[in-house]
Amino acid sequence: MDRRTKQGIMNFLQSVKLCFSFFLSLGKKSRRTKVFYVISFVPILMALAIKLAQFFYSHRDISGLAIFSNMIMVFYLQFLILILALFFGTSLCSEELEGKTLTYLTTRPVPKSAIILGKYAAYTFLTIIMTGVGLLFTFLILNLDNLLDFSLYVLFLRDLVVLWLGLICYTAFFTFIGTFLKKTILFGLLFSFGWENVIQYFPGSTQRFAIVHYLKSLLKVPTSGGFSFLLFRLEPTPPGIAVLMLLLISGIFLFLACLFFSQKEYILQD
Repeated sequence: MDRRTKQGIMNFLQSVKLCFSFFLSLGKKSRRTKVFYVISFVPILMALAIKLAQFFYSHRDISGLAIFSNMIMVFYLQFLILILALFFGTSLCSEELEGKTLTYLTTRPVPKSAIILGKYAAYTFLTIIMTGVGLLFTFLILNLDNLLDFSLYVLFLRDLVVLWLGLICYTAFFTFIGTFLKKTILFGLLFSFGWENVIQYFPGSTQRFAIVHYLKSLLKVPTSGGFSFLLFRLEPTPPGIAVLMLLLISGIFLFLACLFFSQKEYILQD
Protein backbone atom coordinates (compact mmCIF):
# COMPACT_ATOMS: atom_id res chain seq x y z
CA MET A 1 0.00 0.00 0.00
CA ASP A 2 1.60 3.24 -1.14
CA ARG A 3 1.71 6.49 0.83
CA ARG A 4 -1.04 8.17 -1.22
CA THR A 5 -3.46 5.31 -0.58
CA LYS A 6 -2.74 5.34 3.15
CA GLN A 7 -3.30 9.09 3.25
CA GLY A 8 -6.60 8.69 1.42
CA ILE A 9 -7.78 6.08 3.92
CA MET A 10 -6.74 8.26 6.86
CA ASN A 11 -8.56 11.27 5.40
CA PHE A 12 -11.69 9.18 4.87
CA LEU A 13 -11.62 7.84 8.44
CA GLN A 14 -11.12 11.38 9.73
CA SER A 15 -14.18 12.50 7.75
CA VAL A 16 -16.22 9.65 9.26
CA LYS A 17 -15.04 10.66 12.74
CA LEU A 18 -16.01 14.32 12.18
CA CYS A 19 -19.47 13.31 10.90
CA PHE A 20 -19.90 10.99 13.87
CA SER A 21 -19.10 13.75 16.37
CA PHE A 22 -21.31 16.28 14.60
CA PHE A 23 -24.40 14.06 14.33
CA LEU A 24 -23.94 12.60 17.79
CA SER A 25 -24.05 16.12 19.23
CA LEU A 26 -27.19 16.93 17.23
CA GLY A 27 -28.83 13.59 17.97
CA LYS A 28 -28.43 13.89 21.74
CA LYS A 29 -30.37 17.16 21.72
CA SER A 30 -33.19 16.13 19.38
CA ARG A 31 -36.76 15.73 20.60
CA ARG A 32 -36.98 12.29 18.96
CA THR A 33 -34.06 11.02 21.04
CA LYS A 34 -35.67 12.22 24.25
CA VAL A 35 -38.95 10.49 23.35
CA PHE A 36 -37.20 7.21 22.67
CA TYR A 37 -35.23 7.50 25.90
CA VAL A 38 -38.57 7.56 27.71
CA ILE A 39 -39.81 4.55 25.75
CA SER A 40 -36.60 2.63 26.46
CA PHE A 41 -37.17 3.15 30.20
CA VAL A 42 -40.60 1.47 30.12
CA PRO A 43 -39.10 -1.94 31.07
CA ILE A 44 -37.69 -0.34 34.22
CA LEU A 45 -41.19 0.67 35.31
CA MET A 46 -42.47 -2.79 34.43
CA ALA A 47 -39.70 -4.38 36.49
CA LEU A 48 -40.52 -2.14 39.47
CA ALA A 49 -44.20 -3.05 39.23
CA ILE A 50 -43.39 -6.77 39.09
CA LYS A 51 -40.99 -6.56 42.02
CA LEU A 52 -43.47 -4.63 44.14
CA ALA A 53 -46.20 -7.14 43.33
CA GLN A 54 -43.91 -9.99 44.38
CA PHE A 55 -43.07 -8.19 47.63
CA PHE A 56 -46.63 -7.38 48.68
CA TYR A 57 -48.22 -10.64 47.56
CA SER A 58 -45.26 -12.92 48.37
CA HIS A 59 -45.57 -14.47 44.93
CA ARG A 60 -42.08 -15.57 43.91
CA ASP A 61 -42.72 -18.70 41.92
CA ILE A 62 -41.02 -17.18 38.86
CA SER A 63 -37.38 -16.17 39.15
CA GLY A 64 -36.19 -12.70 38.23
CA LEU A 65 -33.97 -14.17 35.51
CA ALA A 66 -36.94 -15.93 33.87
CA ILE A 67 -38.94 -12.69 33.87
CA PHE A 68 -35.93 -10.83 32.48
CA SER A 69 -35.50 -13.38 29.67
CA ASN A 70 -39.16 -13.15 28.72
CA MET A 71 -39.00 -9.36 28.78
CA ILE A 72 -36.12 -9.46 26.31
CA MET A 73 -38.04 -11.78 24.01
CA VAL A 74 -41.30 -9.80 24.12
CA PHE A 75 -40.41 -6.14 24.58
CA TYR A 76 -36.83 -5.74 23.38
CA LEU A 77 -36.55 -8.26 20.56
CA GLN A 78 -40.06 -7.96 19.14
CA PHE A 79 -40.55 -4.22 19.62
CA LEU A 80 -37.93 -1.84 21.01
CA ILE A 81 -34.86 -2.55 18.87
CA LEU A 82 -37.07 -2.66 15.76
CA ILE A 83 -38.63 0.72 16.52
CA LEU A 84 -35.30 2.34 17.42
CA ALA A 85 -33.57 1.00 14.31
CA LEU A 86 -36.50 1.94 12.08
CA PHE A 87 -36.86 5.57 13.15
CA PHE A 88 -33.16 6.32 13.48
CA GLY A 89 -32.05 4.33 10.44
CA THR A 90 -34.58 5.70 7.97
CA SER A 91 -34.01 9.25 9.22
CA LEU A 92 -30.38 9.30 8.12
CA CYS A 93 -31.37 10.49 4.68
CA SER A 94 -35.00 11.58 5.07
CA GLU A 95 -34.38 14.21 7.76
CA GLU A 96 -31.81 15.91 5.55
CA LEU A 97 -34.29 15.99 2.67
CA GLU A 98 -37.13 17.27 4.86
CA GLY A 99 -34.92 19.86 6.54
CA LYS A 100 -33.41 20.87 3.18
CA THR A 101 -29.91 20.46 4.61
CA LEU A 102 -28.79 17.78 2.17
CA THR A 103 -27.31 20.32 -0.26
CA TYR A 104 -25.25 21.85 2.55
CA LEU A 105 -23.89 18.43 3.56
CA THR A 106 -23.07 17.19 0.08
CA THR A 107 -21.26 20.39 -0.91
CA ARG A 108 -18.81 20.05 1.98
CA PRO A 109 -15.36 18.55 1.22
CA VAL A 110 -16.48 15.27 2.77
CA PRO A 111 -17.20 12.02 0.87
CA LYS A 112 -20.90 11.17 0.78
CA SER A 113 -20.17 7.67 2.06
CA ALA A 114 -18.41 9.21 5.09
CA ILE A 115 -21.59 11.15 5.87
CA ILE A 116 -23.64 7.94 5.85
CA LEU A 117 -21.13 5.97 7.92
CA GLY A 118 -20.58 8.77 10.43
CA LYS A 119 -24.27 9.42 10.90
CA TYR A 120 -25.04 5.70 11.07
CA ALA A 121 -22.37 5.24 13.76
CA ALA A 122 -23.70 8.21 15.76
CA TYR A 123 -27.33 7.08 15.69
CA THR A 124 -26.45 3.46 16.37
CA PHE A 125 -24.38 4.57 19.34
CA LEU A 126 -27.35 6.52 20.71
CA THR A 127 -29.68 3.51 20.42
CA ILE A 128 -27.07 1.26 22.01
CA ILE A 129 -26.86 3.60 25.02
CA MET A 130 -30.66 3.76 25.31
CA THR A 131 -30.99 0.00 25.22
CA GLY A 132 -28.06 -0.63 27.53
CA VAL A 133 -29.17 1.72 30.31
CA GLY A 134 -32.76 0.44 30.33
CA LEU A 135 -31.65 -3.19 30.21
CA LEU A 136 -29.14 -2.77 33.05
CA PHE A 137 -31.61 -1.23 35.50
CA THR A 138 -34.29 -3.75 34.52
CA PHE A 139 -31.88 -6.61 35.19
CA LEU A 140 -30.78 -5.21 38.57
CA ILE A 141 -34.34 -4.62 39.77
CA LEU A 142 -35.60 -8.07 38.75
CA ASN A 143 -32.60 -9.81 40.33
CA LEU A 144 -32.31 -7.84 43.59
CA ASP A 145 -32.23 -11.07 45.57
CA ASN A 146 -29.33 -12.54 43.59
CA LEU A 147 -27.04 -9.60 42.87
CA LEU A 148 -24.04 -11.50 44.30
CA ASP A 149 -24.53 -14.36 41.85
CA PHE A 150 -21.93 -13.32 39.29
CA SER A 151 -22.98 -16.02 36.82
CA LEU A 152 -26.09 -13.92 36.16
CA TYR A 153 -23.94 -11.06 34.88
CA VAL A 154 -22.48 -13.33 32.21
CA LEU A 155 -26.02 -14.02 30.98
CA PHE A 156 -26.82 -10.31 31.13
CA LEU A 157 -23.77 -9.41 29.03
CA ARG A 158 -24.66 -12.06 26.46
CA ASP A 159 -28.22 -10.75 26.13
CA LEU A 160 -26.94 -7.17 25.93
CA VAL A 161 -24.49 -7.99 23.13
CA VAL A 162 -27.22 -9.84 21.20
CA LEU A 163 -29.52 -6.81 21.37
CA TRP A 164 -26.68 -4.52 20.29
CA LEU A 165 -25.99 -6.80 17.32
CA GLY A 166 -29.68 -6.55 16.47
CA LEU A 167 -29.52 -2.75 16.56
CA ILE A 168 -26.41 -2.68 14.38
CA CYS A 169 -27.98 -5.00 11.81
CA TYR A 170 -31.49 -3.53 11.70
CA THR A 171 -30.20 0.05 11.59
CA ALA A 172 -27.91 -0.82 8.66
CA PHE A 173 -30.87 -2.34 6.81
CA PHE A 174 -33.16 0.64 7.43
CA THR A 175 -30.36 3.05 6.53
CA PHE A 176 -30.17 1.39 3.12
CA ILE A 177 -33.96 1.46 2.71
CA GLY A 178 -34.02 5.14 3.63
CA THR A 179 -31.66 6.08 0.80
CA PHE A 180 -34.11 5.25 -1.97
CA LEU A 181 -37.65 4.88 -0.57
CA LYS A 182 -39.87 7.87 0.22
CA LYS A 183 -42.41 6.14 2.46
CA THR A 184 -39.76 4.45 4.54
CA ILE A 185 -41.70 4.34 7.81
CA LEU A 186 -44.62 2.48 6.23
CA PHE A 187 -42.32 -0.04 4.58
CA GLY A 188 -40.31 -0.37 7.80
CA LEU A 189 -43.40 -1.12 9.87
CA LEU A 190 -44.53 -3.73 7.35
CA PHE A 191 -41.09 -5.32 7.40
CA SER A 192 -40.67 -5.17 11.19
CA PHE A 193 -44.10 -6.38 12.28
CA GLY A 194 -45.01 -8.27 9.13
CA TRP A 195 -42.09 -10.06 7.52
CA GLU A 196 -39.90 -10.41 10.64
CA ASN A 197 -42.81 -11.66 12.75
CA VAL A 198 -44.06 -14.19 10.20
CA ILE A 199 -41.12 -15.62 8.28
CA GLN A 200 -39.30 -16.60 11.49
CA TYR A 201 -41.93 -19.27 12.17
CA PHE A 202 -41.59 -20.97 8.79
CA PRO A 203 -39.98 -24.42 8.99
CA GLY A 204 -36.62 -25.22 7.47
CA SER A 205 -34.20 -22.76 5.90
CA THR A 206 -36.93 -20.19 5.11
CA GLN A 207 -36.74 -18.75 8.64
CA ARG A 208 -33.11 -17.80 7.99
CA PHE A 209 -34.33 -14.95 5.78
CA ALA A 210 -35.35 -13.10 8.97
CA ILE A 211 -32.77 -11.15 10.97
CA VAL A 212 -34.55 -12.04 14.19
CA HIS A 213 -33.83 -15.72 13.53
CA TYR A 214 -30.09 -15.15 14.10
CA LEU A 215 -30.77 -13.08 17.21
CA LYS A 216 -32.96 -15.80 18.71
CA SER A 217 -30.28 -18.35 17.84
CA LEU A 218 -27.92 -16.48 20.18
CA LEU A 219 -30.37 -16.22 23.10
CA LYS A 220 -30.75 -19.12 25.50
CA VAL A 221 -34.23 -18.69 26.93
CA PRO A 222 -36.60 -21.19 28.57
CA THR A 223 -38.45 -23.29 26.00
CA SER A 224 -41.42 -23.82 28.31
CA GLY A 225 -43.73 -21.44 30.13
CA GLY A 226 -44.02 -17.68 29.73
CA PHE A 227 -43.66 -16.65 26.12
CA SER A 228 -42.07 -19.87 24.87
CA PHE A 229 -44.40 -19.75 21.85
CA LEU A 230 -42.05 -17.09 20.43
CA LEU A 231 -39.56 -19.92 19.88
CA PHE A 232 -42.08 -22.00 17.94
CA ARG A 233 -40.38 -23.90 15.09
CA LEU A 234 -37.03 -22.25 15.82
CA GLU A 235 -34.22 -24.25 14.23
CA PRO A 236 -31.26 -22.28 15.65
CA THR A 237 -28.21 -21.46 13.61
CA PRO A 238 -24.88 -22.23 15.37
CA PRO A 239 -23.78 -19.17 17.40
CA GLY A 240 -20.60 -18.47 15.41
CA ILE A 241 -22.44 -18.57 12.10
CA ALA A 242 -25.29 -16.46 13.53
CA VAL A 243 -22.87 -13.70 14.59
CA LEU A 244 -21.11 -13.88 11.23
CA MET A 245 -24.41 -13.58 9.37
CA LEU A 246 -25.50 -10.55 11.42
CA LEU A 247 -22.20 -8.79 10.75
CA LEU A 248 -22.29 -9.77 7.06
CA ILE A 249 -25.86 -8.47 6.64
CA SER A 250 -24.88 -5.21 8.36
CA GLY A 251 -21.82 -4.78 6.16
CA ILE A 252 -23.69 -5.50 2.92
CA PHE A 253 -26.52 -3.06 3.61
CA LEU A 254 -24.14 -0.34 4.82
CA PHE A 255 -22.08 -0.74 1.65
CA LEU A 256 -25.22 -0.54 -0.49
CA ALA A 257 -26.44 2.52 1.45
CA CYS A 258 -23.12 4.31 0.88
CA LEU A 259 -23.09 3.33 -2.79
CA PHE A 260 -26.68 4.44 -3.42
CA PHE A 261 -26.32 7.69 -1.46
CA SER A 262 -23.13 8.53 -3.35
CA GLN A 263 -24.63 7.89 -6.78
CA LYS A 264 -28.20 9.16 -6.48
CA GLU A 265 -29.19 12.77 -7.21
CA TYR A 266 -31.80 13.81 -4.64
CA ILE A 267 -34.40 16.43 -5.52
CA LEU A 268 -35.44 18.77 -2.71
CA GLN A 269 -39.15 19.51 -2.78
CA ASP A 270 -40.68 22.76 -1.57
